[in-house]
Amino acid sequence: MRKNIEKGILFGLICAIILSFARFDAKCDELRNGVLRLHILANSDTEDDQRLKLEVRDKILEVTSKRLDCADNLEDAINIVTGDINEIISVAEETVKAQGYDYNVTASVEKNFFENRVYDDFTLPAGVYNSLTIRIGNAEGHNWWCVVFPGVCLPAAQKNTLEKAVSKGSAQLAKNASKYKIRFKTAEIYEKIRNKFSKK
Repeated sequence: MRKNIEKGILFGLICAIILSFARFDAKCDELRNGVLRLHILANSDTEDDQRLKLEVRDKILEVTSKRLDCADNLEDAINIVTGDINEIISVAEETVKAQGYDYNVTASVEKNFFENRVYDDFTLPAGVYNSLTIRIGNAEGHNWWCVVFPGVCLPAAQKNTLEKAVSKGSAQLAKNASKYKIRFKTAEIYEKIRNKFSKK
């Protein structure tokens, strides 16, 4: 009798943990599917190439930030960026040439895997995100990324909040990530494994 009670308690505890993680993962999924990230890969890790990457970043943000303020959701944001892709490439190429380089530049909206990322006041969980990806030259250097929709990482766009793209619950999860460190780490490990197998 006692063993049956202990098994019942253990089973109930396991179910509670699974349900709790499922709710957590659903909020993480909403974050992954609600934001558009900017991902810039430098030609190399030399100091000059890394500095060039930041110059390109600044110019791209000048082009995209105001336009993306008009987006109401991720689909709008992707449509705006896709429609402006040639201009984005031109701006990046002009910036590269102005700095004295002849690197090729490509830009596209694609899905990329990102690890857990802690920003100043919120955390995004690991997983696959839509991103505006800029590749400079060989694109073999350290990259830079942030969120361009909503523009929560941009100094000029402080009026934007995650709530513009996701529910209040998911936004609060991102803003209070310190309460969920173990869950974020568990989700990151799970997403890395899932991403690895999805490529096979």
